[in-house]
Formats: sequence, structure tokens, C-alpha cells
Amino acid sequence: MTDKQDLKQQVESLCSLSDKEWQTFAARLNYREIKKGDYVLYQDRVCDFVAFVQSGAFVYFRSLENGTEYTTDFGFNGEWIGDMYSRLNGIPSFLNIKALEDSAIHILYQKDLDELLIAIPALERLLRILVERAFLKIVRQSLHFQIVDAKERYLILMEESPEILQRVPLYHIANYLGIAPKSLSRIRNNTVKGRQP
Repeated sequence: MTDKQDLKQQVESLCSLSDKEWQTFAARLNYREIKKGDYVLYQDRVCDFVAFVQSGAFVYFRSLENGTEYTTDFGFNGEWIGDMYSRLNGIPSFLNIKALEDSAIHILYQKDLDELLIAIPALERLLRILVERAFLKIVRQSLHFQIVDAKERYLILMEESPEILQRVPLYHIANYLGIAPKSLSRIRNNTVKGRQP
């Protein structure tokens, strides 16, 4: 289903577009269905897009030569995905972005975006807000790793994304929190026990 209503509502909440401008914008979007396990971005390739997640879940991670993976973020329904740093600087991405479940996205390639920004100046606001949100998320994550313990990071994640346990493998959640899977299990068990009467 290629319905763009959720995307339209979000875009219009961030910047004011006329009906004609929305139609011009929507015409440049590419609808893609992504199968579970497929990548929308590979590390060491330049990210040349931003994409709105219509449905599904994605994980951002870095793979090292020894097979170790470092999970850095997730993307869910109603969110935008892409590597802003790579896209804005035209440099290879440090990250992979992979679908954790069958997903659907509306993707906007950089070449189309550049043309749209000339044709529809109001889109500058949308892009600025997306970059600001990405920056603030990175700053917040950095601060959490420095000043918040693992249990508190887990509780914050559960408060902000309660569905994450059903949609994301535990090893990605543990990796994202900077702890071993066994530590995550212990934190989860202690949290559940702490809530029982």
C-alpha cells in the first residue's frame, strides 16, 4: 500500500506546503517494500537519500572485520531514516541500515531533493528540522553513555519505545545500550521483579 497520508501529515506539521507543492514533492518519492534482512544502506557507501518509514523497523549498525557489530540506532513507523552525516558531506557512511521486519518506505534521493529545494523553498525547514533532530538524538545518546547507568538507559528506551522488545532482537538492544546480552537479561528480570507486588 503506497498511501502517503502519514507522510503528508508529518511534512505539513513541519513545513507549510500548498497542494501543488505537496503534489510536486510526492511525485519525487519512490515507494519501496523492503524485505526483512535487506539493507537500504551499506557501510562505506555514500548515503544519497532520506526515507520516511511507512511501516516496519530498521537497525543502524557498524560491522567490523572481526564480525563484531555496533548498534547505533533504530528507525520505526513514522520516522525518517538515512545517514545525515554521509548525505550532507558526500562521504561514505560508517553505518549499515537493515530492515528488521518486512517494511515499506518512501525514499527521496539527493538529486531529487536538491531540485525540490530550489522549486519549493519551504522544504528547507523540513530538512533543517530533520538534521536538528538527528543531531539532538546523537548528543542525547552521547550524554546517556557518559552519565546514565545501563539500567536507567534501558528504562528510558522502554519508556520511549515500549514496542521495541517485540520488534528488535535482544542482542541489538543490548548492543545499543552498550551492555552484554546477559546483562540486559538481568536488568529486564530485575525490572520485572521490582514491579511485582
